[in-house]
Amino acid sequence: MVVSDITMSLDGFVAGPNPGPEHPLGEGGERLHEWAFALASFRERHGEKGGAKNANDDVVAESLRRTGAVVMGRRMFGGGEGPWDETWEGWWGDDPPFGVPVFVLTHHPRETLTKQGGTSFTFVTDGVESAVAQAREAAGDKDVLVAGGASAVQQSLNAGLVNELQVHIAPMLLRSGTRLFDNLGPEEIGIEKTRVIDSPLVTHLRFRVGK
Repeated sequence: MVVSDITMSLDGFVAGPNPGPEHPLGEGGERLHEWAFALASFRERHGEKGGAKNANDDVVAESLRRTGAVVMGRRMFGGGEGPWDETWEGWWGDDPPFGVPVFVLTHHPRETLTKQGGTSFTFVTDGVESAVAQAREAAGDKDVLVAGGASAVQQSLNAGLVNELQVHIAPMLLRSGTRLFDNLGPEEIGIEKTRVIDSPLVTHLRFRVGK
């Protein structure tokens, strides 16, 4: 199964304005994910102990268990604009929190980066269909997660590749930045709600996707 899983503000943004090295998620964008930072599953994946175990943690733990490979855009990896700087290895450090193969959508080829903890970054230059196909093979019987950013999700939806869409609605207004559902094509995309889990910090919405 191909799953898109992303946090969005109440007014539809998944990143704030002016992303860059100091603000990878744009100005104010990190606040979107505050609901997850204290969770046990999130902390464990980032090499930390302790954390809350609640309904929100169950959602994160479920996603981590199901994911066998990840597809992301160049900006989520940390490529920025223009040609690759071959010495720059993204936002994620030496031990990224993915623990699975990651396939990065880009127009700029480079060698695969192999990191600690089972994470590797493979750079795919021939489109989202190729990236998802490679991720499917790597994932085996687990899910492929289209993690973001917005462009990667939009490309995957437009190509009819997404089976399930999970959106975590943070109760905040970013007012500007990158919207999740811009740039969708003219063809109708069928959406069926299958689950709602609510908490004071976030509302988790799951949809089945099919044309």
